[in-house]
Amino acid sequence: MKMKWLIYLAMFAILTVLSGCEPLMVLDPKGPQAKTQANDIMISIFIMSFIVIVVFGLLLFMLIKFRASKQSKDYEPPHIEGNPIVEAICVGVPVIIVIVLSIMSVKSNYKVEATPKGYGDQEPLIIYAATSNWKWHFSYPEEDIETVNYLYIPTNRPIEFRLYSYGPITSFWIPQLGGQKYAMSDMVNTLHLAADVPGEYMGRNANFSGKGFAENTFNVKAMSKEKYDEWVEEVKKTAKPLTEEKFDELLEPGHVGQSTFTGTHLDYAPAPEGENAGHHHGSNTKNHSDETEEENHDNH
Repeated sequence: MKMKWLIYLAMFAILTVLSGCEPLMVLDPKGPQAKTQANDIMISIFIMSFIVIVVFGLLLFMLIKFRASKQSKDYEPPHIEGNPIVEAICVGVPVIIVIVLSIMSVKSNYKVEATPKGYGDQEPLIIYAATSNWKWHFSYPEEDIETVNYLYIPTNRPIEFRLYSYGPITSFWIPQLGGQKYAMSDMVNTLHLAADVPGEYMGRNANFSGKGFAENTFNVKAMSKEKYDEWVEEVKKTAKPLTEEKFDELLEPGHVGQSTFTGTHLDYAPAPEGENAGHHHGSNTKNHSDETEEENHDNH
C-alpha cells in the first residue's frame, strides 16, 4: 500500500512539472524550413519510441516465459539450432530502419538548403550575418543599414543569410525558423529561411566560442512588409553612420547591447566571398595569375 502511494506521488510530481513547461522551440516552428525539421524530429521520435516499446515488451516476455525454474542436478538443456527467420528479423529490421531514416534525412537536407517552399518566385532579402567575440553584426545591403545583436525581418519573404565570422567558428541558429549553420572566418555559408508568422524569436550562437559564448545571442522580430518598411525608413532618419573606427571598436572582444547604424561595414570590410575569399576564388584571380606568369616569362 505504501509503495502504491509513492508511485501516485511520483506521477503527480512529474505531471505538475511538465504542465509548467513551454513547448520546445524546435517543435514550435514559425517557418517552412523549421516545419520540415520539426516533422523529421517527430517521425524519428515515433520510430525510436516504437522500437523501445517493442524491445522492452520482448524483454519482459522472455523474462517471464523463460525464467529459471528448479531442475534436477543432471538436467541438460536441449541443443537448439539457429532460427533463420529470427535472425533475418534481427538483421533486416534495423537495416530497414536505417534506410528509411537515411532517405528521409537526405530529402530533408535538400529541402532546407534550397529556397523555402512556396517562396521560389520571390526575390530573397539578403542579410550578411557576421559574428565577432561575442556579438552579431547584421548588414542589409539592400537597405544600406546595419544592426548589432538584433534582427528585423519581413514575414512571407525568403531570407538569404550569408554567414561568416571575424573570430572563431560560430553557429547561426534561430530554432523556430530553421536549423543551425556554421559561420567561419575564411568563407561565406548561405542559409535560407523564412518566417510565416509575425513574432519575436530567439537567436544565438550554437557553437562554443570562448568565455562569452553563453551571452552570444540576438533577438529576432518578424513583422509585416509594411511595418518592416517603416522600420527601415525610421533607421535611415535617426541612426548614425557606421564608421570604420566604430566597426573596429565593435570587433573588440566583449559584450555590447543592441545598436543600429546607417551604412554597412561591407564597404570597407567586405565579406570573404568572391575575390575577397580566403582562398582567392574571385574573378580577378585568374587574370592576376596570368599576368604573373607573363612577367616571369618575360624576365626569363
